[in-house]
Amino acid sequence: MDPVGVLRQIALQLERAGAPTYRVRAFRRAAAVIAALPADELARRVRDATLTELPGIGATTAGVVTDAVAGREPAYLTEVTTRGAPDLPDGGELLRALRGDCHTHSDYSDGGSSIEEMALAARELGHEYLVLTDHSPRLTVARGLSAERLRGQLEVIAELNPTLAPLRVLTGIEVDILPDGTLDQDPELLAELDVVVASVHSQLRMPEPEMTRRMLTAVADPRVNILGHCTGRLVKGRGRPQSRFDATAVFSACRDNDVAVEINSRPERLDPPRRLLRLARELGCRFAIDSDAHAPGQLGWLPYGCARATECGVRPADVVNTLPADELVAWASGH
Repeated sequence: MDPVGVLRQIALQLERAGAPTYRVRAFRRAAAVIAALPADELARRVRDATLTELPGIGATTAGVVTDAVAGREPAYLTEVTTRGAPDLPDGGELLRALRGDCHTHSDYSDGGSSIEEMALAARELGHEYLVLTDHSPRLTVARGLSAERLRGQLEVIAELNPTLAPLRVLTGIEVDILPDGTLDQDPELLAELDVVVASVHSQLRMPEPEMTRRMLTAVADPRVNILGHCTGRLVKGRGRPQSRFDATAVFSACRDNDVAVEINSRPERLDPPRRLLRLARELGCRFAIDSDAHAPGQLGWLPYGCARATECGVRPADVVNTLPADELVAWASGH
């Protein structure tokens, strides 16, 4: 067994199950240390039981590496894989039909891992593609990307993609919908991206008529492909009520402009609520079932969105990320 792959897999499983960040980082740090070792040194340290002399390698991670090198499945991997996420649903036909994830974040904005780490995790999950959608500049709390930083990210993705086959990282952004409905990024740069997710992050309690106009303006912009977490609600912790807008008008505009309504799979969002999700389906909208992952293990949250979509009558043919990568990009650029 590949010890680096095993350590990363344990980190993913821990993250998916909501384990403390320090524990997840311990396995990722150990993976990086082992990956940097020459093969002969790794074999020698396993033989001499000196792995724990390396910085970042403790007794638990050393045991995992020793078992993996010996070809045994480490007991720790078996345990975390069996435990899983306590309430993670099956996901069913929709989950099996998904080819990728259209809303993810890296450490370029408020994610916790590099683009490569996110991509490797997506590849391990069997994704064909991962759309990287870090935040836009005005969301300073999330280290939103200026046009210059976004262009730099595009260069990194272009250099990284040849090393990731068969996975492909698609270029994108989660662009902020400003109070007047315009988009928080240079229009020409948005037009260069594969997929654009547009979301409201500020003034969420705006009166209903103003919020409706704001969202209608954004949805009508030909550069917008997906309307992200449309109500902005949070259902865990202190929570946050959903924004008020004319859902029939907004979802009808999504249908007419061929903008997909996001089914956000984050457990604290689960947005839109079922009532609005059913309304969007009845109006004939397309959907994107996304993880909104800010860490590699969170890419495994897609079953939450798939289960809710199935309950509300959404079919695989209604979901844009059941398309192969080239067809998804062609659909998005067709706007």
